Order: sequence, then C-alpha cells, then structure tokens
Amino acid sequence: MSRQAPTLEDVAREAGVSRATVSRVVNGVRNVDPAIQDLVRRAIERTGYAPNQAARQLVTRRTTTVALVVSGAGDGSEAGDGSGAAAGSGVGAGGGAGDGRWAVGEAPVGEAGDGETAVARPVGGSTAGRAVEGPRRDREQPGGDRPDPEQPARDRANREQIAFATRVFADPFFGRVVGGVVGHLRPRSMHPVLMFAETPEARQEVVTYLRQGGADGALVVSTHPDDPLPALLAEARLPAVLFARPGRPVPLSHVDLAHREGGRLAAEHLLARGCRRIVTVAGPLAVTASQERLAGFRDTLARHGIAHVPVAEGGFTADSGITAMASLLAEHPYLDGVFTANDLMAQGAVQALREHGRRVPQDVAVVGFDDSSVAVTCRPRLTTVRQPVEDMAATMCALLDDHIRGRLSEPASVIFDPELVVRDSA
Repeated sequence: MSRQAPTLEDVAREAGVSRATVSRVVNGVRNVDPAIQDLVRRAIERTGYAPNQAARQLVTRRTTTVALVVSGAGDGSEAGDGSGAAAGSGVGAGGGAGDGRWAVGEAPVGEAGDGETAVARPVGGSTAGRAVEGPRRDREQPGGDRPDPEQPARDRANREQIAFATRVFADPFFGRVVGGVVGHLRPRSMHPVLMFAETPEARQEVVTYLRQGGADGALVVSTHPDDPLPALLAEARLPAVLFARPGRPVPLSHVDLAHREGGRLAAEHLLARGCRRIVTVAGPLAVTASQERLAGFRDTLARHGIAHVPVAEGGFTADSGITAMASLLAEHPYLDGVFTANDLMAQGAVQALREHGRRVPQDVAVVGFDDSSVAVTCRPRLTTVRQPVEDMAATMCALLDDHIRGRLSEPASVIFDPELVVRDSA
C-alpha cells in the first residue's frame, strides 16, 4: 500500500505552527519571522513535503522560472564580431531560427546530473531544442522524393544557431553570468530558462513567451548596442532587467560597471610601473562600455602628460587581440605598456608579443579587463581590472524579483566599482 504524500497540514503539525504560516513560507512571503521560517523548513525536510507547483502558481501567479535571454540585434550579418553591450563578452550575435528556450543548470537529456553545472537542454518541443542535433538529411520531404526548396535555408539557420550557442557556452563571461544567476535563484527554488533572441522572430518569441506566463520576467544579456529587444520588453510592460546600460535609452532597470574608473585604474598602474610608450587594444567602439573604458584610460594618461595613445580596435576575442597587437607592434615597435579591454584580448596580445620576441612583463607590461578565468590560465597570469560579474548577475535577479513582486515600480540602476587585481603580466 503506497504512502500518502505529505501535506501542508502534516508540516504544520510537525512544526507546531498554523497551516497558513506554512503556506506563507512555502510561497516565499517575506513577512515571516526568520526563526519561524527555519522551523518550517526543517519540518518540510523531516516530512518530505513537496509543494504542488501547479497549485502554488495559482496562488502566487508565479512560475518559479525566469528567462535568461542572450539577445542580439541582427539577422546573422554581425555574427562573430564579439560586440557585446555587456562588455567583456566574446559572444557575437549570430543568426538562427526557433525560440531558443533552454533550461539552465541541468544535465543534458539522457544523462544523469547533479544540476551544479550550467548545461543547457531543450525545453519542450522548441525548434531550437531540435536544432542542436544538427540538420537532418533523411527527414521526409513533401511530395515524395522531391527536395524541399526551404530545406537549405532551414539547415543554414540551424547551423548558425548551433554556432551561436557554441560561442555562448565557450565564453567565460557568459559562464560567470550564469553562475551568478543560478547561485542567486537556486536557494530561492527558482530556475532560469535560457533563450536566444538573435533574430526578429526569436525576439518576438521571447516577448510572447513572457506575455503568456512562461516565465515571471527576463534577465537580458545583450550582445549588440542596437539591440531592439529591451525596447520591445519595455513597450510590452514586461518585468526585465538588463546587464549593462542599454545603447539606446529604455525605461528598464540595469546593472553595470563604472567602466571609466576601470580604464583609470589600468592607466595608473602602467604609469606606476614606469611605462610611457603605452598603447591600447579597445573593444568594439560601437559598444558604450568599450568607449567608456577607452575614455577613462585616455583621460588619465592625458592628466599625466601623455597626449596621444595609439588604439587598435578588437572584438573581445583572443584572435582579435593577436591581430590588434601585431598591428600596434608594426606601427609602434618600442611600446612598453598595453591595456586591453578584456582578458581574452589580453591573452591574444601576450601571444603576439611572445611571437615578436617581446617578454611580458620585462619588455612590455600588459593589463587586461574582467578578471575572468582566462586571467589565471594565461601565462604569465594577467594583471587585470576586475568586473564582479557574478555579483552583478545576482543583483539583476534581485532587481527583477523586486519588479515582479511590485516592490519596485520605476527603473533602477546599480553601478559596481571595478578593482585592480595585480598578478604577473604588469
């Protein structure tokens, strides 16, 4: 005979409190004394009670999920440019088809997992979920053996989306965003659903998904300064928070970094080392954060009598760092200090310097930006300006929760301060 599942009443008896108190704790109501919350949670563990999510959603009008949206601005023409509005990202905006919904923090389909890693799996029957298997050549064609004239376009869209997803998951910046989001949501029994929005159709899928209650709100990491998605979300009056100030003003909350201050820290450190023939590898100059980092760097050097700073524009990727550094070396062979706008480009710059017979830091000091995992795996280890991505992502979640619960009705911004982390490269 099967044992009946524990109920709220069972938990209430175990904890010695009312059923209403247990319900408030289970549904995340905050006006419950912390000691009572702890008492109820221990009773839940002892009884093995599991909330009925469907019933809970009816009461709270919440799904316990939020959409983590990686959004671009184009139709694939800008693929691979690495121009992240959330600067530091090497993710380029590529083309693709489908709604791109994925659950984050779960093992791939068919594998057992502990949920600790940010691995994607398809949700439901979305086009994007099927796309990860690659284009099928043996699917039934309309009209018997006649080829489907739309199949090449679908296959191309699938390949582009696979490439976009590969860039996203290979990028250390995005991994840190996911880590911060999951770290904040998991203790609150919330779950992120990853969505790609790199085409007009995919952006509309995001808006529709949110309007239909698929998720309570959206955390948006935009990969292009002209991304129209923030404006679409604002016009639809959907709860959303952006990582980085949007390129175009929209009434949405955002978190960001004091990028000019980061540029200042890098300049002052190179000057303190005695560098005077200083160059910089900037991020994509269409991106606001790249402009701010470069402006802070230049302004600080100007205050110390260095009026001209040679600049090469990179794309937030290691390869672009190699190319930009080689170009700067060709034009300024006696340079002795380099500031790059992210760590991936700094890694590329170090490689290019080594290939040109320049030692780091003995001949050329190199300062990166982000303090990503690349900074400690690079040899020499990178001196870099730390961007607290995990804390910024967690703050995004807190702001979104405040909007969803009605505690925050107007757009808000939270600006984080950068920090110089000194290692071996400068």
